[in-house]
Amino acid sequence: MLHFEWAKCRNDATRMWLAYVGHEGSQFVWQKGRLQLNEQIRPMLRRLHGRLVGVGIDGRKALMAARGLPVIRAERREFKRQRSLSAEPKEFIFLRSFSVFGDRFESAGSASGHYFHQDLLVAQEIFERMPERHVDIGSSIYGFVSHVAAFREIEVFDIRPLTQSVSAIKFVQQDVMDLDPAFHNYADSVSCLHALEHFGLGRYGDSIDYNGWRKGLDAIYRMMKPGGTLYLSVPTGEPQRVEFNLHRVFSLPFLRDVLQQDFDIERLAFVDDDGDLCPSIDPYSKEAERSLNAKYGCSVWVLTKKNT
Repeated sequence: MLHFEWAKCRNDATRMWLAYVGHEGSQFVWQKGRLQLNEQIRPMLRRLHGRLVGVGIDGRKALMAARGLPVIRAERREFKRQRSLSAEPKEFIFLRSFSVFGDRFESAGSASGHYFHQDLLVAQEIFERMPERHVDIGSSIYGFVSHVAAFREIEVFDIRPLTQSVSAIKFVQQDVMDLDPAFHNYADSVSCLHALEHFGLGRYGDSIDYNGWRKGLDAIYRMMKPGGTLYLSVPTGEPQRVEFNLHRVFSLPFLRDVLQQDFDIERLAFVDDDGDLCPSIDPYSKEAERSLNAKYGCSVWVLTKKNT
C-alpha cells in the first residue's frame, strides 16, 4: 500500500492526484494523515490510469520521480565522494548521469499475468511435442516467439513487417483474415496467443471487419493439417464485449461452443483476474459457465483439429 503524509495534501485536487497515482490501498479514507482507497474506487482509477497512459501521461512514473530524485541526488554525491578517495579514481571516466527512478520501488520481476503464463505454458507444450512445422500467428515476438526460437525453428505470420532477421525465426508478412491458399493444409502445429481478439479492429493496420475474429479462426483451421494442434489464447471474462479498438473479450462458454465445432478440446488453462494460473479447467464445469467469475482473464486452449 502507498501512503502519503497529510501535510503534503493541501487541497482536494492534490488529494485526488495522489489517489490516482497510488491506487493500491484498501480504504478511501484519510486515517492518521494517510490516504487509503477502497475496492470500489480502485477499478475507476485503474481505468483513468490506462487512459492517461494511452495519451502519454503516466502519473505513477511522476510519483516515482518525485520519490526517487532526492535519493538519486544524494547517492550521486556519495558516489563521487568515494571516487575522489579511490586509489584509481580515473579507472572509469565519469560521463553523463541518468536518473532511473522506478526500479528501486519495484519487485525483481513479475511471474504472473496473461503473457507470462501463456507463453511459458505453450512453449513447454511445443517442446514436449516437437511438431514437424510450427507456425505462430501474431503472438509476442519478444515473449512467446523468442521462447520457442530458443530450441527450434518457428514460422511467424503477422500483418505488420518485421525488419530484423533471426536465424530460428522465419517471418511471413500475411493478413491471416485473407489467407493465401498456398498456406492451406500447411502446418501440423499452430499458435495464436493474445492475437485473435484484435482481428478486424484496425489497431495493427488490419481492415475493419466486425467478423474479423471468425475469419481469422476459419483461416487458422484451413492452415492446419488434419489432427494438427492449435494453441489459442484470448482475453476471457464477463460480459462478452468489444472494447474498440483495443480488443474483444470472450465469454468462456461462448468460445468453447464455437471451438468445439471444428476442434477437440485437449486442455484448457486459465489466468484469472489476479494474474494467477489455473493449469487445468474443465471446460464444461459450473465455473467455466461463469467464465471463472473473471472480468478480464485469459483462457489458454490446446485444441486438436477434427478429421472431417
